[in-house]
Amino acid sequence: MLLGSQLRRLREARGITREAAGYSIRASESKISRMELGRVSFKTRDVEDLLTLYGIGDEQERASLLSLAKEANVAGWWHSYSDVLPSWFPTYVGLEGAAALLRAYEVQFVHGLLQTEEYARAVVRRGMRGASEADVERRVALRLERQKYLVAENAPEFHVVLDEAALRRPYGDRGVMKGQLQHLIEISERPNVRLQVMPFGLGGHSGESGAFTILSFPESDLSDVVYMEQLTSALYLDKAEDVAQYEKALKELQQDSPGPSESRDLLRGLLQLS
Repeated sequence: MLLGSQLRRLREARGITREAAGYSIRASESKISRMELGRVSFKTRDVEDLLTLYGIGDEQERASLLSLAKEANVAGWWHSYSDVLPSWFPTYVGLEGAAALLRAYEVQFVHGLLQTEEYARAVVRRGMRGASEADVERRVALRLERQKYLVAENAPEFHVVLDEAALRRPYGDRGVMKGQLQHLIEISERPNVRLQVMPFGLGGHSGESGAFTILSFPESDLSDVVYMEQLTSALYLDKAEDVAQYEKALKELQQDSPGPSESRDLLRGLLQLS
């Protein structure tokens, strides 16, 4: 998806149509469209030919994009869970694992990267009603596997704003919720985690559009991606003007919410009430 986005920008910068790009690699206009959306695998020869067509002669730039093409064709560890995942979610897991900075706002429940095993199980059971216990456990296992990103040697920065509603809405029994609140207090102390709570007392705020995540990558030439999950699909936005709007909304959420230390105090207060 990231490679496709880069290829689209290069094509548009040269004023080349999808039809002309397709002709250069012996393919159709629709094939170029699917490539730019990240919905097909990439042949090295095709990428090389497109880079030549787009005037990319710098060897370092070509090597970087060709390396990305090879990575795009390698099945990630999460593909073994594809039988219990919606079709749009493996893409997100791959992007999440490649990101250097994750910024998120959550309102319905605690963000998946911060959920305890028991809380995650309660959330999955609620969302997968009628699913077998084995499928539920596989989905929980995937969530726990994703969480290893946050404690890895090259862990990404994770800045998250949790609406107070996500902390008060019970998933599981009181013991589950207490364990979840305690976990949030502890993990918020990690140097790469910045956790803030948007309290009810603030009233209206810039998160009225719902939950979203902004992913930023270590490669400077790769654009940020905004991810928003829907009931039957997901949106991946990477146009600069779209990303800017969500960055503005998140910045306002961060400014309006208590800081990390005050948010921990709020979590401790909720823990005492639970």
